[in-house]
Amino acid sequence: VVGYSKANLHKTISDIGKGRDYVVIDGAPSVKDLCRTAIMSSNLVLIPVQPSPFDVWAAADVVKLVKEAQIYKSNLKAAFVINRRIQNTAIGRDVTDALAEFEMPVLNSSLVQRVVYAESAAGGLSVSESDPKSQAAVEMRALVDEIIPLLQTRKSSKTKTAKKEK
Repeated sequence: VVGYSKANLHKTISDIGKGRDYVVIDGAPSVKDLCRTAIMSSNLVLIPVQPSPFDVWAAADVVKLVKEAQIYKSNLKAAFVINRRIQNTAIGRDVTDALAEFEMPVLNSSLVQRVVYAESAAGGLSVSESDPKSQAAVEMRALVDEIIPLLQTRKSSKTKTAKKEK
C-alpha cells in the first residue's frame, strides 16, 4: 500500500508499479484532479456505485472524466461495479437499469451489503482472508474473476503491438 495524493500520478505510476502485475488505485471521485490523474494512469476504471439515486447521479461526474480520458487513451476501459447492493429490494435490482443512461457496461458481479466487510476491515483483513468460505468472499472472487479477463485483454493487446514492432 502506497499513499499518493499528487496530481501527477499518471507520470509516476510506472515507477510505483515496477515489478508488479497489477496496481490498484483507489481514489476519491470528489477530488477532481486526483480522480483525473488516477483515470489517466489506468487501463481499467471501475466505478463503484451503491444502489442509491445519489450514487447514480454522482457517477455522471466520473463518467465524464472517463470519456474525456478516452479521447487520449482510446484503449481505456471502464465499467460500473454495484457495491453494497441490498438483496431482494427493488432499488437493488433497478440500479443497473438506472446506469444504462451512461452507455458504460455494468459488471455482472456485484457486492451485497454485508457486515463482514466492516468486521474484516477492522481486523486489517480482506473478506477472503477473514472468512474464505463466506458469501462475501464468494462474491469477491466472482468480481475478481470478471475483472481479470478485462485486464488480460489489455496485456495481450500490448504483446501483439510489441510483436508487430519487431
